[in-house]
Amino acid sequence: MSYMLEGLKVIDAASFVAGPGAATAMADFGADVIKVESPAGDGYRLLHGRYHHDYNWHLTSRNKRGLALDIGTAQGREVLHKLIAEADVLLINFRADQIRKYELEYDALQKINPRLIYAQLTGFGTVGPDKDRRGYDTTAWWARTGILDLVKPHKGVPTFPVGGVGDHASAMTLLAAIMMALYQREKTGLGRYVATSLVANGCWSNGMHLQGAIAGYDVASILDAKGYRSPFGAVYQTRDDRFVVLALPNIKKEWPKLAGCLGHPEWLETYPDTSQVMKNRDTIKGLLTDVFRSRKLSDICLAMDEQELTYGVVERLSEVVQDAHLIENDVIVRTSSENPDFQWTIANPITIGGEAKKVPGDPPSIGQHSREILTEAGYSEDAIAQLLANGVIVCD
Repeated sequence: MSYMLEGLKVIDAASFVAGPGAATAMADFGADVIKVESPAGDGYRLLHGRYHHDYNWHLTSRNKRGLALDIGTAQGREVLHKLIAEADVLLINFRADQIRKYELEYDALQKINPRLIYAQLTGFGTVGPDKDRRGYDTTAWWARTGILDLVKPHKGVPTFPVGGVGDHASAMTLLAAIMMALYQREKTGLGRYVATSLVANGCWSNGMHLQGAIAGYDVASILDAKGYRSPFGAVYQTRDDRFVVLALPNIKKEWPKLAGCLGHPEWLETYPDTSQVMKNRDTIKGLLTDVFRSRKLSDICLAMDEQELTYGVVERLSEVVQDAHLIENDVIVRTSSENPDFQWTIANPITIGGEAKKVPGDPPSIGQHSREILTEAGYSEDAIAQLLANGVIVCD
């Protein structure tokens, strides 16, 4: 089977999630992605500890080839430069001082390979006082952009966010930038520098509310001061301790349906129109809270489905990965792995008509393809043996 990105050579020299995630999507569509990591292994392998399953590594490093290379040495940098000279894309997430240390400045690499797409992922951008600040999605995507300020309880402390969410969103932005640069290269023959940051992606994701703040309507401040939240955009707990998210923006149309399907048409007599509903939002939220708390999730869902009301069940992780609808839509997909912990994985979210994705395979072990990659790059067996003896590379 052929894939749309076959023949594209990608050097993934980034670490952790967002940068490598963009490379994963390219690997899924057939690109030859070479994962460059230190001889000791990428720190992401041990994110959950040495004795835990490395499931994060499986997700983000599938369908890649592995090269264990010490780019802290002159020989290691020489090897990397040789690979870059023949590559189409380089992904990095190094700070400015690391870029200088590893001799990976864009202007220098462009001379080595004028067709190179140089893709950089940062936490806070490449200029300004915070350009060298270390950033994870919890700090740069969630916190710095105001998202956490919007999802905290009224007068409460923000909940520490889940990791990887902003990383995966940012990975798709970096992928889009790379593909746009490749498209431009088709017209000009020249590569480009492209970049994105966790903070830029967080601000874009939070754009509706930030634009409101620019216009003088600071939703977070209003919520802090008054706690105003529509009862039709809220989370309710059911009798069997499940949670339902309501998303009913058309109060005039949906309030009668909601009251009816919950078995309380008399609410419409007390609160007949939108004005009365919103004046008494707290009372109505209390009524809804009591009804939801008195009924099982299945009964609530059946009643609202009959009225075609928009809601969502807060699913448990164990339910999501077994969701038949997601499996049918190739969101959760089978792998080719024999590893019992990697029988299924999460597909990248892009579908292109007539174009297949590769079946996800095992990620590389440390140095699994070092010899193969260097042989393809023109290194002799003696040269490879010397690099091994000097500790510049590791071969599995």
